[in-house]
Amino acid sequence: MRNESIHISENDVRKLLGAASPDAALLYIYLSSGNAMADASRELSLSESRISCAGATLRQLGLWEEEKVSRVAPGERPQYSEVDVLQAMDCDNSFRGLYGEIQRLLGRSLNTEELKILLGFVRYLGLSPDVISVLVCYCRDRARQKGSMRNPSLRTIEKEAYAWAEQGIDTVEEAAAFIQNQNVRNSRIGRLKNILQIRGRNLTAAEERYAASWLEMGFEESVISMAYERTCLNTGGLNWAYMNKILQRWHQQNLHTAEAVQNGDRKPAPKGASGELGAAELEAIQKVLQEV
Repeated sequence: MRNESIHISENDVRKLLGAASPDAALLYIYLSSGNAMADASRELSLSESRISCAGATLRQLGLWEEEKVSRVAPGERPQYSEVDVLQAMDCDNSFRGLYGEIQRLLGRSLNTEELKILLGFVRYLGLSPDVISVLVCYCRDRARQKGSMRNPSLRTIEKEAYAWAEQGIDTVEEAAAFIQNQNVRNSRIGRLKNILQIRGRNLTAAEERYAASWLEMGFEESVISMAYERTCLNTGGLNWAYMNKILQRWHQQNLHTAEAVQNGDRKPAPKGASGELGAAELEAIQKVLQEV
């Protein structure tokens, strides 16, 4: 292993801390030192499985340049027939076993149209039975987190399957890294909801996009709380577009910690304004709110 000093950007540090994966952080430092991935397991004394999971996490974070190839082929998606399904059930023990496992996970029988979708996961997307099982569990758990007691349909699972395929998520390790990142993200969004005094409901799609963008910018939760307090003081309550304007400005100024904001946010308010933003900016924000 090379013994060289390396520089890790603040943004990369925030991503690694947010992922909460010591193996991924160790592998990142190892690869950043110019070492080869092929030697990582031996030199870091980690199993191949742990190295694979760590590498998948780095890819999910955008910290490893190796890109996974999309499994979605160009052109129209193939249409499978009842004959295709019957042949697969009769001749493919793996598919028959997968059919039984998915029925068990969803707690119901699959109809012919759903079996056609399942066949597409295997033949068109090239996903293994293990990855498909993980996918179904992920979609089922996500539905529970959103407050639904019903298991998702195969159509809903199909949308997620294509999203995975387009990202090159085709191994159990890749799937596990993706789910871990999603769980960390959802946990942080849950804490952000508490900061914003949002209880008893899920965020709307537009609100979640705002929240996700703030987390991706790398703000400490205390900084988001500061932005919320300023928003409430200046607008009388939670105003997503106004708060986003504050955080975008802090991000542009590289102010991501409470100390940095307190020391660096000295920009005076526009002449004639009583708060963070001027009248023209407030008018623009109101237009944005009407479109959300």
